[in-house]
Amino acid sequence: MTPRTHRRLEGFGKEVLSVAVALLFLLPLGWMLLAAFKDQKEVFAGPLVPTVWQWTNFVEAWNGAPFGRYLLNSLFISTTVTLCVLLTSSLAAYAFSRPRFPGRDLLFVFALGTLMIPGDVLLIPNFITIREFGWQNSFEALIVPFTASAFGVFLMRQAFLRTPAELEEAARLDGASPLQFLFRILIPVNAPALSALGVLTFLASWNALVWPLIATSRDEFRTVQVGLASFTNLEGSNLPVVLAATAIVIAPVLIVYILAQKWFIESAAASGLKG
Repeated sequence: MTPRTHRRLEGFGKEVLSVAVALLFLLPLGWMLLAAFKDQKEVFAGPLVPTVWQWTNFVEAWNGAPFGRYLLNSLFISTTVTLCVLLTSSLAAYAFSRPRFPGRDLLFVFALGTLMIPGDVLLIPNFITIREFGWQNSFEALIVPFTASAFGVFLMRQAFLRTPAELEEAARLDGASPLQFLFRILIPVNAPALSALGVLTFLASWNALVWPLIATSRDEFRTVQVGLASFTNLEGSNLPVVLAATAIVIAPVLIVYILAQKWFIESAAASGLKG
C-alpha cells in the first residue's frame, strides 16, 4: 500500500467515524422531532416516521402556556448576561494579564478558586441577597448574580497572555490608552476566545432551571426552562404535545449555535493567529 493510498484510507476512516458519532448524538434529537408530529398512539408503537403529521401538537403546545413570553424573557436575560460577562471578563482578564501590580497573581488564584465552589452552595446566599434588595420576581434577580464569571476571566486571560507584547508596545507608541488598546486591539485579536465564551455563557443562561425556579414565581418573569417544566407537569400524559413544546424551546438554541459557530470560524480565520 502506497503512502498516498494509506492517507486516503485514513482520511476516509476519520470521515466515517465522524459521521457515525454525529448520528449517535443526533438520533435522540431526531426521534424527539419526529415524535412531536405523531399522535399519542404512534409515539411508541407506531413507525419512526409519522403516518399522519400532527401539526396541531405545536399549536396546542404554544397555546397551552405563554411560551412567547417565556422565550422573550430568556432571550433578554441570556443576551444581557452574555454581554455583561464578556465585558467583565475582558476587563478583569486585562488586569490579570497585562499590567503588573503587587498581589496580581494571588488575586487571580483566589478568583480561579471560586470555580471549585459548587453552584448549589450559592443558591441560599444569592436568594438572601436578592431578598434584601427586594429583587424577588424581577429581572435583576435573574441577571445581576451572573454578570461575572471566573471561568470567563480565566479563558480571556489565557488568550490575552498569548497575544504578543509587541502589539501593546506599538499601541503605546501611537498614544493609545490601556482601554483603547483593550477594545481596539486586544479584544478584536482574541475574537475567537471571546465568541467561544459568549456561546458558552448564552447556552448556560438559556438552559438555567434551578435559580429561575427559586427566584421567580410569576409568569411575566419566568424563563423557558421553568415554563417547560411547569407545562410538562400539566401535560405529562400527552407526550407528543410535551415534545412539541420541547422543540419550541430548543429551536432558538440551535439557531444561535449554528450562527455562532459560523461566526466563530470566520473570526478565527480573520484574526490572523497562527499556532
